[in-house]
Amino acid sequence: MTKAKRAVELVKTALIVLLSVSAMLLAWRTGIFNDFAAAIPLISSVADLMRGATGTVEPGGATYMEAARPLSIVITSEGGRRFGVKYDTDLRNAVYERASSILGEALGSASAPVEISEEQWRASLSRPGVFFEYITPVRLSVLDRWLGVPMLDSAPDALIPDSASDVMLRRMFVAFGEDRSRLYYQDHDSGRFFGADTASAAGKAQELEIYNANDAMFAFETGIIGSENAPYMLIMPGTSHPDVRSAYVGSQELLLEIARDAFGHINEDFTTYPGGEGELVCVGTQFRITVYPDGRVLYRRLDGPPLDREAHHLRESEMIERARVLAADSVGATSGDAEVFFEFFGRGEGVYSVSFGYYIAGGRVFLPEDRHAAWVRFSDGFAMEAELNFRNFTFTGEYSTLLFERQALAAAGGEFMLSYSDAGAEILNPSWVKYGF
Repeated sequence: MTKAKRAVELVKTALIVLLSVSAMLLAWRTGIFNDFAAAIPLISSVADLMRGATGTVEPGGATYMEAARPLSIVITSEGGRRFGVKYDTDLRNAVYERASSILGEALGSASAPVEISEEQWRASLSRPGVFFEYITPVRLSVLDRWLGVPMLDSAPDALIPDSASDVMLRRMFVAFGEDRSRLYYQDHDSGRFFGADTASAAGKAQELEIYNANDAMFAFETGIIGSENAPYMLIMPGTSHPDVRSAYVGSQELLLEIARDAFGHINEDFTTYPGGEGELVCVGTQFRITVYPDGRVLYRRLDGPPLDREAHHLRESEMIERARVLAADSVGATSGDAEVFFEFFGRGEGVYSVSFGYYIAGGRVFLPEDRHAAWVRFSDGFAMEAELNFRNFTFTGEYSTLLFERQALAAAGGEFMLSYSDAGAEILNPSWVKYGF
């Protein structure tokens, strides 16, 4: 082959590759792959893949990513010395990256749990190990997906019985032994405590030895009146917490574009018109989106679940993942320094709802009228309705001083939490509030 012919062939090859890539991108932008994505549950968005978020991939190709992280992590070393992280988001994420595999391996190799007394639970917390506390309880089957544990109902060799998959967990502790770890947890609904032997090696404890004790302790260790109502709340020594600036994300037109893209309608025909209260209304063949001046966005699918498809009987973890993708591609992409975390899963007669909240510096942001950062309602596996509340939160660089947590515990007489009230002011100051949503 002459040099001229070789050059021609190289150009042809390059053109074929370029055209193939262009065709794929065009198909993705025009929604040709929408039906394919619906047929394979939980196919992740391109935005998620580009962000490089942590998660697990099922054998069928479905991607699961954690919809929330523990807000409190405690590492206990020899002698009962504790290192706790609760309000420093960057540090918490760094600790979680080191410690999450420890929890995942413990859950994945745990034997059938045995009920233990609360005294045994408390005694275990003084052993070397790592403690995790979520802001709201998470079902074990959902937590398994976030941590990469095989599905209990699809793994015949799973050690934890199927009946345990429905347990709601908020607090878990992995105790390190000489050779193996042992898993302890509290059933959130019943309040009972359980322990389970694991096949996971305790060697990973060495990865946590870099963290030195910082005077963190559990409430029951303080002896303060009121601690009996929140014995396992983590009490930290500091008093300063960051002030936060709250701002609108952008114009109604921008929010409409973000919402259309997140719900897969970006390339469909639509018409817009102004509403009677300053809202922007967008109507397409399959959807209606209403954007309010305060950043609130309402979505409704107009055509109902497709009639030519069988009903999708999705697991709870699958619906949470689909809602997580929608939240991440909308309010999560514009939240600034805040995180958007899963909070609740609601069940109805053929209808399910998933909600998410804003969190910053270990505190929850409370929106007006008890609104959520995101709320999605599913029917037959399809997102039929949703509410998105777009807000942007950034640190101001200033700090407010609050009561010491020991004093706040005595004053509250029970569990409390750091909060920010986004009621219209530009600067949000932190405050203590009783735990609750």
